[in-house]
Amino acid sequence: MSASPATFVIHRNGQPASAADLGPLAFAGYAHFTAMQVRDGRVRGLDLHLARLRSASMEMFGQALPDDTVRHRLRTAIQASPADHSLVATVYTPAGEFTVAGPDAGLDILVRSSPPADGPSGPLALAAFEHERMLPQVKHVGEIAKTYLLREAAARGFDDAAFMDRQGRLSEASIWNLAFWDGAAVIWPEAAMLRGTTMGIVQRQLARLGVPQHTRAVTLADLPGLRGAAVMNSWTPGVAVSRIGEARMPPAPAFLQWLHQAYAAEPAAAP
Repeated sequence: MSASPATFVIHRNGQPASAADLGPLAFAGYAHFTAMQVRDGRVRGLDLHLARLRSASMEMFGQALPDDTVRHRLRTAIQASPADHSLVATVYTPAGEFTVAGPDAGLDILVRSSPPADGPSGPLALAAFEHERMLPQVKHVGEIAKTYLLREAAARGFDDAAFMDRQGRLSEASIWNLAFWDGAAVIWPEAAMLRGTTMGIVQRQLARLGVPQHTRAVTLADLPGLRGAAVMNSWTPGVAVSRIGEARMPPAPAFLQWLHQAYAAEPAAAP
């Protein structure tokens, strides 16, 4: 199918997707995906993206596409797109949702490229909501709560939404991972959440840089004792957060610099 101005390619199993291919997916909500930024035809954290797709497929479908197949599908889309772009790879079964897929139901992969993104400049103010995602370890589609709570946050004068579990522990934001700074170490929240690929990149590169990191529960009551906060996703390794709920977070330029430096230290690879 021809690409729209905002889309470079849409491939299904390595071939241009037709309207007939996409029609059954228009309202489908049982699939998982990974999103990445491609620069000069290369991707940071490719191993993390492959591991994410593999583990999510096993969780949702009981089977997974071989890594070599996924790499080939990604490579085909990257080669058909400009050197710099955004890429989303979605895995699903033709059996769709509201059905019981048998053991012979294979997996398809839809790969879409679009213009590159760098994320907002920030700082962001986040409204805090109690919300726990279904299958939080999986980056799955059809999450109405994320958009609903984002819009609720905007209606209250905030930029985005942050989530707390039923124990009051901050977990993640709408499409972001959260990270905090105590003045000496990076603090990762302890709660059920999606471990982002950018989060994984930053964690392993901070370890190589010798920057201290800790994982512990963080509640709204803990925020006044912290020295900074940020969000990260496939767009960017760090956008400053100025407020979560009623708690004001101080600027932490050194913290943001560590996050960006760690991400930049990750070598990029072609699929």
